[in-house]
Amino acid sequence: MKLSRRGVALLAASALILGGCGSTGDDAADSKSEAGGQVTVEFWNIWTSEPLKSYGAQAIKDFEAKHPNIKIKNVAIENDAFKPKLTTTIQSGKAPDVFQSWGGGVLKQQADAGLVKDLTADTASWIGQFTPAALAAYQIDGKTYAIPHDIGMVGFWYNKALFSKAGIAAPPQTWSEFIDAVKKLKAAGITPISLAGKAKWPGHYYWAYLAMRIGGLDALKQAGVDNNFTGPDFIAAGEKVKELADLDPFQKGFLGAAYDTPDGQAATMGNGKAAMELMGQWAPSVQSSAGKGIGEDLGFFPFPTVEGGKGAITEAFGGGGGYAVGAEAPAEAVEFLKFLSDSAEHRKAVASGGVLPVLKGEEDEVKDPNLAVVAQTLATATGFQLYLDQAYPPAVGQQVNDSVAELIAGTKTPEEVAQAITETAKSE
Repeated sequence: MKLSRRGVALLAASALILGGCGSTGDDAADSKSEAGGQVTVEFWNIWTSEPLKSYGAQAIKDFEAKHPNIKIKNVAIENDAFKPKLTTTIQSGKAPDVFQSWGGGVLKQQADAGLVKDLTADTASWIGQFTPAALAAYQIDGKTYAIPHDIGMVGFWYNKALFSKAGIAAPPQTWSEFIDAVKKLKAAGITPISLAGKAKWPGHYYWAYLAMRIGGLDALKQAGVDNNFTGPDFIAAGEKVKELADLDPFQKGFLGAAYDTPDGQAATMGNGKAAMELMGQWAPSVQSSAGKGIGEDLGFFPFPTVEGGKGAITEAFGGGGGYAVGAEAPAEAVEFLKFLSDSAEHRKAVASGGVLPVLKGEEDEVKDPNLAVVAQTLATATGFQLYLDQAYPPAVGQQVNDSVAELIAGTKTPEEVAQAITETAKSE
């Protein structure tokens, strides 16, 4: 199942207008305790397509068999429809017992408003089984407000055959090596990078990763607190993006290209017309659906380090999916999350191909060789940064997308990018 990221901004935007309503509503409360001592836990999820649709149905059945006093009310909602529906429900004073969360700024807003349960004490005995990267999106000020179920990261997908043709022996590990690889590909008559300039969000990955590699994770975190992106590390990130864009590394017409259309970024990569694309773990499947796919020629490598930078190549940028518990949910809701997070159970979800590992040692369950590389990279990650339109208020994330697109197009300078993002952040 491809992790849909773009809909997250919609939830974040609508969550900004949430009040402090922590009640689940009378009808929700009445549905929890039933005759005979049975408790109903309402579970809102996005398990509407395979393989998670079948996996989820079986998981719920298995849980109920082990807990005959607990009934799971399965409310599966299509991904893009989920966010507005959740926001509307919470605004009306009702919160699902267990519901899909992408963490970050939206979860913090919900926690600040008293809408979600602090799970720190309830999960203390089993929280240690998760990888640090998986937990990062759901822990705020040292407290846990949701439990991860899936994770992913952005990295470079590359065409091994085209690299070989250009005389590139191994994937670049530093920015200088990356720039050198771009030059070698161009010299060999190969388009180095496929980019969806029209979509904008794929381009912002470069600026975000460079800010991470130059300033380190703390710089991005502090910028979110100070609402200031005008520091030298952010300017330097823009300068590196400009350095790349000045090499004209993208396919012809990239400024008008979408991401997943037949003439877009994924198809260009999937049809062997470009050597690289910077994209999330869903890239191989979209390359194959939008284009032909390049099979065994496809490889993956993490975003390179920047010489002299504070960030490490083992720090990842991406996102995932997890589950929060409504503030007024019964204790049985946490019991259900504990079941889904048990190693034996979660391995089934990973083996289905629906999610990537969030528990330590699950990597062997990933069958797809490309996703196995991503899983292993995440398992050894020493830090994790959420997509900027999740980590920051949505308007800030959108401004990053817009300004970086202008930087790549040559209509905005690195300083102007930093200033525009800062102005938006301070106005929030």
